[in-house]
Amino acid sequence: MKANWGRIGKTIVKRFDIIDHTADTGIVAYGTDLKEAFANAAYAMFSLIADLECVKEETCRTIAVEATDRESLVVAWLNELLYLFDVERIVFKRFDITELADTSLKAGGYGEEIDASRHGLGVGVKAATYHMLRVTKGSGYYSIRVIFDV
Repeated sequence: MKANWGRIGKTIVKRFDIIDHTADTGIVAYGTDLKEAFANAAYAMFSLIADLECVKEETCRTIAVEATDRESLVVAWLNELLYLFDVERIVFKRFDITELADTSLKAGGYGEEIDASRHGLGVGVKAATYHMLRVTKGSGYYSIRVIFDV
């Protein structure tokens, strides 16, 4: 398992872990609230795709998704971002979740058009899946586990 750390103010916190899975790959994203966990799940997915340290925040897209429940919302959110990556060739590195309910999400995604010579492309993520999908609330944190079809 590979960990990735982020900073909230002066506090260093774990943003996500990468989990090994036969033939696919997955992540467990963490957040002090559900919005942060959703944002970190998206960040983790794009960290599999590209070296996010090299990505600039030159463009923003507003993303709105709906689903039947919280777990389906995770899949809809991540697959919408993958759609924007595939169609508009935008790699995102920051996510501002502005509205979040059990069945809907609105957010801003910030990044730039992919540049293979600068962004150190990694794994080709095809889709977020329902396999082993889980959204949980722990003691003072939320976690989201997602397996990606690669």
